[in-house]
Amino acid sequence: MPLPLFTGKVAAGFPSPADDYIEKTLDLNELLVKKPAATFFVRAEGESMLGAGIHPNDILVVDRSLEPVAGKVVICALNGALTVKRLKKAAGQWRLAAENPAYADIVVTEGLELVVWGVVTAVIHPL
Repeated sequence: MPLPLFTGKVAAGFPSPADDYIEKTLDLNELLVKKPAATFFVRAEGESMLGAGIHPNDILVVDRSLEPVAGKVVICALNGALTVKRLKKAAGQWRLAAENPAYADIVVTEGLELVVWGVVTAVIHPL
C-alpha cells in the first residue's frame, strides 16, 4: 500500500522547518523487495547480531537470489536450525560471525550441515 513520502528530511539534531508538500508515495515493497519471487521475511531471535543492528523480534528481509559472499549477513540452516550471522573468510577458513562479543563465531567445518538460505538485505526494527 503506497503511503505519502515527504520531500523534507527530519533533523535528528536541531529542529528544522518541515516542507508542506508530498513528493510522491512510497510503497515499502518497492523499497525493500527487489526480487519478490526470491524474497522472504523472517523474525530475528536472540542478541548475537546486535552489533549489526539486528535486535530480537526484528523482521529481516532476505533475498535468496543474492550470492552469499564474505562480509554479507546471511540466514543459514546450521544442523537443521536457522541462524543469522555474518559470513567471513580468513586464512581459507569460513566462519559464521556473531556481531556481539558475548557470542563465539562458528567455524564452518566438514562435519557441519550448512545450507545458506539467503542474504539479509534490510532490517525492520520497531522502536
